[in-house]
Amino acid sequence: MNASPLDASASNASDSKAPADWWKDFFTGLAMDFWRVAVPPEVTRAEADFLWRRLRLVPGARVLDVPCGAGRLSIPLAARGARVTGVDASEEGLTAARSDAARERADVAWVLADMRELPRDGSFDAVFCFGNSFGYLDDEGNRAFLASVSAALARGGRFAIEYGQTPESIFPRLVPRLEAEIAGIRFEEETRFDVLTGRIENRFTMSRGEVSESKLASQSVYTVRELVAMLGAAGLATREIFGSVAEEPFALGAERLLLVAEKS
Repeated sequence: MNASPLDASASNASDSKAPADWWKDFFTGLAMDFWRVAVPPEVTRAEADFLWRRLRLVPGARVLDVPCGAGRLSIPLAARGARVTGVDASEEGLTAARSDAARERADVAWVLADMRELPRDGSFDAVFCFGNSFGYLDDEGNRAFLASVSAALARGGRFAIEYGQTPESIFPRLVPRLEAEIAGIRFEEETRFDVLTGRIENRFTMSRGEVSESKLASQSVYTVRELVAMLGAAGLATREIFGSVAEEPFALGAERLLLVAEKS
């Protein structure tokens, strides 16, 4: 009988395990190049439309994008008139964001910071965390991030989170290996679930010509119920749950969870 990628034991749980701070130097080099081209423009437009609707944005609204990466969503929202601040821990990502924003003539404030270190002045009308960027930290760190989001939001402000690592999403379709090629970059992903830590462990290998990079990543796995409880503990009441930016209902096997919460 072949082993399942869900299988883990004390003897193999440390194999290919990412360090706790893997995200600090992951988004550089080919990894950054790949993530900048991996999402088609039409998907970005659809996500920006979703955020504009569900966060109830209007021109002049103060919006926080965290982590913002290379500004894939910060820039189109700023182009629509929102006052956007993008926060990320990757200097390389922010350098790319500044360049793209200048080319698009979009005015965005870029901040190099840990995602837990947000302004705690309640001045933002909306915050969002997209790009499957939640769960990088341990349980304490993930709760600290949500608390920081809540502190940054004005009362009645909305928070949208996109999360692809709920068991409801990943377990029905988890495969141990994926391969793709986008814009001349060869991409390989090896995935397993560590039952002892409750985390998805990934090894990503990217290559272009003679250059090849291999990097480890890891994300916490939370059920929808657990995530809603974490948000509630941070003072964020869940208002809407979707399975796509087309606002389809979330159901078992949905590719990702899109959840909108409100600061009470």
